[in-house]
Amino acid sequence: MYAKIVILNFPPEVAQKALVCQLVKKFDLLFNILSAKISNRKEGVMVMEISAASRAGFNKGISFLKKQGVQVSSPEHQIFKDEEICTHCGACTAVCPTQALFIQRPEMRVMFDKEKCSVCELCILTCPTRAMGLFSRAMETMI
Repeated sequence: MYAKIVILNFPPEVAQKALVCQLVKKFDLLFNILSAKISNRKEGVMVMEISAASRAGFNKGISFLKKQGVQVSSPEHQIFKDEEICTHCGACTAVCPTQALFIQRPEMRVMFDKEKCSVCELCILTCPTRAMGLFSRAMETMI
């Protein structure tokens, strides 16, 4: 089984289409929606974990989405940790569902494993110093 977390950006002209359902029907892919903000005829974004029997099957589904006008990206560059602001309080580690944020012992430092991040954004809401942020590639700034 091959699985990967992806970020799908839907332009307004395809936001009303049932493209995610087509992943199951046409490509036999499974998906778990981790986060979504999509409205009919408006731009939208969805974070999902997509699973396939093989990497080739996964790639066919992703190619289909791209041909439909959906921008597909990986989440590892979407959430970032500002080391200069972080006080290593550990508040983010308590809410991280994938354990992408964890405390390194014995140093007691908060570490961030981008590969495990599901971009749920709970760390951003929880961080008292705002050391966790969302990175917009299009603007190349912290949101």
